[in-house]
Amino acid sequence: MVEGILLVISGPSGVGKGTVCRYLLEIRKALKLSVSTTTRPPRQGEQEGKEYHFTTPSRFKAMIKEGFFLEWAVVHDHYYGTRSDAVRELLSSGQDLILEIDIQGAEQVKEKVPEAASIFLAPPSMAALEERITGRGTEDSDRIGRRLDTARREMKAYDRYDYLVVNDTVEKAAGLIDSIIDAEKCKVSRGARPPGGGGEC
Repeated sequence: MVEGILLVISGPSGVGKGTVCRYLLEIRKALKLSVSTTTRPPRQGEQEGKEYHFTTPSRFKAMIKEGFFLEWAVVHDHYYGTRSDAVRELLSSGQDLILEIDIQGAEQVKEKVPEAASIFLAPPSMAALEERITGRGTEDSDRIGRRLDTARREMKAYDRYDYLVVNDTVEKAAGLIDSIIDAEKCKVSRGARPPGGGGEC
């Protein structure tokens, strides 16, 4: 069986990673989204096991020591991580999987899983990104300022990725990522074969 594709989608805070991923899952039904573990409190409407697995800082630190995570990072004072066992199990069964993670986590994944396809999701402009971050209305001015500073730094990391997708509209960005998945499936290095040669892309 051909192993599934691990798709790393990353980008600055506020760029709309979650919205694009949700739309992508609608247009590509067979795709799955990895559920990260975090120590941040749930936002309104978030459910355990759907958006995130929520845990305590002490338990998260214990999981780090036990080697549970494929990647983990501290972002805006909270821990986030992706469990290795869940990712490996899905990929080995042929399942294509999205990791929607931050810049730090994306770098760790590419070191451990170099065949992963990494996509940097960028805003149409810095002004648009700033408007999105300040318009959330869920954080105080100090935290918003830190988010903006972090986002500006994170924008400089785009050239470490395999692909760059601009999120000018959710539909267009998701459509481009859908096409990237098709292209990845046609790579000979991933096991694509001509008709009669063990399969086709």
